[in-house]
Amino acid sequence: MKKKQVPSMVKDQRLVKKRRDQIVKAAVQLFNKKGYHKTTTREVAQESGFSIGTLYEYIGSKEDILYLVCDSVYDEVVENWAQLMDENLHGLERLKQVIEAYFRVVNDLQDEVLVMYQESKSLSGEALNYVLQKELKMKAMFEKELQNAIDEGYLSLTKEELDLACHNILVAGHMWTFRRWVVQREYTIDQYCKLQLRQLLEGFNLQTSPSVEKELS
Repeated sequence: MKKKQVPSMVKDQRLVKKRRDQIVKAAVQLFNKKGYHKTTTREVAQESGFSIGTLYEYIGSKEDILYLVCDSVYDEVVENWAQLMDENLHGLERLKQVIEAYFRVVNDLQDEVLVMYQESKSLSGEALNYVLQKELKMKAMFEKELQNAIDEGYLSLTKEELDLACHNILVAGHMWTFRRWVVQREYTIDQYCKLQLRQLLEGFNLQTSPSVEKELS
């Protein structure tokens, strides 16, 4: 997974990181408010606290800003996610914690995740491919945890069901952001985690009868 090289006229890497962190923070606020396409680089520079000329010392194009946002968000999600893990847990409790920790990180970074979810499609070529590979890397993290639960006898899933379960978990986390206008009115994050875990691990508690079984066959 080759990382896209964003051009910079500045050689001091600590300063580059500092300025790009400012750019990412400003861009998240503006992209959430106006959208990527309606936001100008001049507005990002102003929100970042420096001139348009200074902005272009740290990026080469507007798309570079979106790429930096998406790259930064994925890294921050994974980093914060890891910090919530309890390595002493095993089996089903470990799996539940992995999923809940993901939901809680998304809650903490919901503005950033929303931008990534809504705007990453505007990236092109190398940048888009890199971001999509990071998404697949997150899926692989869930796949590993689910496979461990399968190997330990807690779950029974085919390969196809395992893949879909990983996607379902990822989207359930995203939903807390892109449906927040209604979901967060109806549930607290604690309620959301509890109910999502129940549905993800136990399904819809379908009450079977001969007629229902016939419909499902």
